[in-house]
Amino acid sequence: MTTPYVSPPPSSGPVRFRDPMVKRYELLGTVLVRCPRCTGVARVVPASADPGAASVLHRPRNLVCRGCGLSRQHPGTPIVFCGGPGEVADPYFQVPLWLQAETRHGRVWAYNPEHLEMLRQYVRAPLRERGPWYERGRKMSFIARMPAWFKSAKNRGEVLRALDRLRVSLPA
Repeated sequence: MTTPYVSPPPSSGPVRFRDPMVKRYELLGTVLVRCPRCTGVARVVPASADPGAASVLHRPRNLVCRGCGLSRQHPGTPIVFCGGPGEVADPYFQVPLWLQAETRHGRVWAYNPEHLEMLRQYVRAPLRERGPWYERGRKMSFIARMPAWFKSAKNRGEVLRALDRLRVSLPA
């Protein structure tokens, strides 16, 4: 008895990622950090809901931990983006980010769940498109400035495993 032929499901084509041309500072909505007091998950949030108060970078921020009740204020200026061999820190309060994991090539990190999901989509996609060549600031987007080991297809599995570990560590 022969088995009837079953056609494969229709392919939706290659998974594609288009660079959204997002700058690093535009990802600073709510930042998940490690609380300096209880080492639980804390949040760095904008102090005012008024979007016209100041630019995203210079808006006052609050560090709030629901676990221990810690609350701190930051006036908004100056902030420090620092990166190096150690843990990646929040630019306002200089406390370590909650979403970071070490790989054998380097550190994978994200500010918040939205940032983490953007990184996962980028790494998963076999087809990655840059912004148009004529677009101003094309080389300054967050995705364009990722390290070469993060972008490399041969490291895709390891980076995806690290990003999945970060996704599991997200608070409910």
